[in-house]
Amino acid sequence: MTPNIAIVQVTNREWRWHGFKLWIPLFLLWIPAILLSPVILLVIFGLCIAGRLDPFRAMQIFWDVLCSLPGTHVHVRADQNTVLVRIL
Repeated sequence: MTPNIAIVQVTNREWRWHGFKLWIPLFLLWIPAILLSPVILLVIFGLCIAGRLDPFRAMQIFWDVLCSLPGTHVHVRADQNTVLVRIL
């Protein structure tokens, strides 16, 4: 399953509203990716052939990493600031 939505939450204890949430619809990025897919595939094949790699194996690894992104949570704290990124 490909990632559909990313939620970015930034909080600071000194802010009055304690931060904000930003919902990013990742499924909208698939429209330009599909339109540019022939060019992307040619570039991947060219780079893999130049680097003597199997292009089909490289695309399989990329797809596996992309499909494993849902459920990822990244939580970063520094001083009074907190950033949380969740991919659904």
